[in-house]
Amino acid sequence: MNQTMELLLKRKSVRVYKKQELSREVREKIVSAALRAPTAGNMMLYSVIEVDDQRAKDTLVRTCDNQPFIAKAPFVLLFLADYQRWYDYFQVSGVEDLCKRQGMVMRKPGQGDLFLACCDALIAAQTAVIAAESMGIGSCYIGDIMENYEEHKELFGLPKYVLPISLVCFGYPTRQQRERALTPRFDNKYIVFEDRYRRLGGEELEEMHRERQEQVFGERTEIKDARNFGQMMYTKKFAADFCLEMTRSVRAMVQNWVED
Repeated sequence: MNQTMELLLKRKSVRVYKKQELSREVREKIVSAALRAPTAGNMMLYSVIEVDDQRAKDTLVRTCDNQPFIAKAPFVLLFLADYQRWYDYFQVSGVEDLCKRQGMVMRKPGQGDLFLACCDALIAAQTAVIAAESMGIGSCYIGDIMENYEEHKELFGLPKYVLPISLVCFGYPTRQQRERALTPRFDNKYIVFEDRYRRLGGEELEEMHRERQEQVFGERTEIKDARNFGQMMYTKKFAADFCLEMTRSVRAMVQNWVED
């Protein structure tokens, strides 16, 4: 197995870091790798904010579902879906006059543009994660950055066509974190299909989750009123307060993006 494959297959989220700063050179390498990530039409529909201010990190602990390790992370990057830069460039370039000459109305970024920018931002984030991993630096995605949109918009001065998509914490892992076992993934047969999507049946879904059911429940028949792993995940994740807030927040983001 080559080094790249070994790195990819052994990567895991790291939430506890050594009290060791990342040098400016190392930080620049991580960011430089991110900026070389694949991007739609070479437009680079994203921006990156290095969150260095401790007060901002402390705020993110609270707004991102109370995760204290964010405040202790030596290096924190916020990846933003960004169509504002191109829209501003279109305006500066006189695109509105072009549209008038051609009898058209200059359009504004829509839902498709939003999704494309989200893809660009996430690809850049993952490239940064792998670059860091290659230098022995652990990382952890914080999807909760999509919660509390209004507060994050104010905190980072985000204009209309810029949205927070992912926050990533970086740092050198402690020995315990390095030696921690990998989190198991679902078997390929439930995830990878040939040519067409295949919806799983009830027995397959139960088989797919059987290992986790046994690990979590063991001999117990109930945990906090949940009688199986599916019920537990529904209440713990899907219907949890943080997930409901994320749904509300993302709805507000999209509405702000598309409204005139």
